[in-house]
Amino acid sequence: MSQAAALQVDATLAALADPHRRRVVDLLSRGPRAAGDLARELDLSPPAMSRHLRTLRQSGLVEESHPTFDARVRIYALRPEPMVHLLRWLEDAERLWSEQLVAFKAHIEKDA
Repeated sequence: MSQAAALQVDATLAALADPHRRRVVDLLSRGPRAAGDLARELDLSPPAMSRHLRTLRQSGLVEESHPTFDARVRIYALRPEPMVHLLRWLEDAERLWSEQLVAFKAHIEKDA
């Protein structure tokens, strides 16, 4: 894994460490939403929601846009790239553990 990809995985995992941010990602997986709608859905104050959205934005998990009818409204949507890096990392880890378990099984069966 490249250094850039490793840094992206670190940022993704750090952002997803908080249950509120995981819930935001879950809600956004169904489609873009306004920041106010997310705050109401999670029963968070606007400042608290803003802090969570800033962390998700800085990690690259979400992107922000403004509708043409009202620049004060912020719409958030998921970005797939960070999850792709995380999925690749998980696949590599799973492959490593599978290989280790197969080798361990062969060792045990050889001695049996």
